[in-house]
Amino acid sequence: MNPPDIQPDGRVIKTCKGPDPDTRAPQQRPPVGACDTHCHVFGPTDRYPYAPGRAYSPPDAPLAGLQRVHRILGIDRAVIVQASPHGSDNTAMLDAIATRPADYRGIAIVDGHETDADYAALHAGGIRGVRFNFVQHLGGMHDLALFDRTVDRLAEIGWHVVMHMGAEDILTHRARLEALRIPFVIDHMGRVRADAGSEQAPFQVLLALLRDERAWIKICGPERVSTAGAPFHDATPFARALYDAAPARTLWGTDWPHPNIAGDMPNDGELVDLLHRALPDPVARQAVLVDNPTRLYWPERVGGTA
Repeated sequence: MNPPDIQPDGRVIKTCKGPDPDTRAPQQRPPVGACDTHCHVFGPTDRYPYAPGRAYSPPDAPLAGLQRVHRILGIDRAVIVQASPHGSDNTAMLDAIATRPADYRGIAIVDGHETDADYAALHAGGIRGVRFNFVQHLGGMHDLALFDRTVDRLAEIGWHVVMHMGAEDILTHRARLEALRIPFVIDHMGRVRADAGSEQAPFQVLLALLRDERAWIKICGPERVSTAGAPFHDATPFARALYDAAPARTLWGTDWPHPNIAGDMPNDGELVDLLHRALPDPVARQAVLVDNPTRLYWPERVGGTA
């Protein structure tokens, strides 16, 4: 683990470990057009500094590192998700998208001060949604009025909202989720705990939410669900059950560079193999890796509007 990040005011920010640098090629390559719908870029901090109020400091993980991992894995497209260290300064993500605008999309973080012109610029830059963090150890979601106002704005421009929630947050905010008028995506399988079993209340509520055509789920982050540790096989039944609940609204991502992981650091090639373990049917993998992300992030390619 890297030493703590000590701020000028004396505040200590945890510095998290970096990803496994030895990315292994998966045993089976993903289908052509495969999309990683949950990955990040961090820094380099001399060009893209981190937000002062962040909960943790990741090592630099710039676009070149992400592209290297994707080449090894056989990933052709990506949705780059703004994570909390950069706050609402989406510049690093926008600059990354601009290098391959046909193949990259993004999910932004906003602070509520954005104008119509700001949203138009974000859309032109490839952004198609906004992410909110409800996870308590990362600061939680304290301003629910901001959330509600932003969701109303997203409804006007045709975007969706991405929810980073802990398992108990699913129970706390179930009514708010059910009342949403726009598509919503829940990250990391709702961060349920594998050792609590499939009958645990948060997971059952998550399955119930997926009956709604507005609800999408990412079956990524098995290392955040697993309680057995690497190779995280105890997370696969949850991924399978979520896919079965919403096969046309299930997405997958690496979560590279796996920020703020306390336990075993996953190898991204092994995560592709884990997806094959959860979804052995190539038709299912085609849906999750290609068809579903195309409908949500590139609807113009299936007869919708950009």
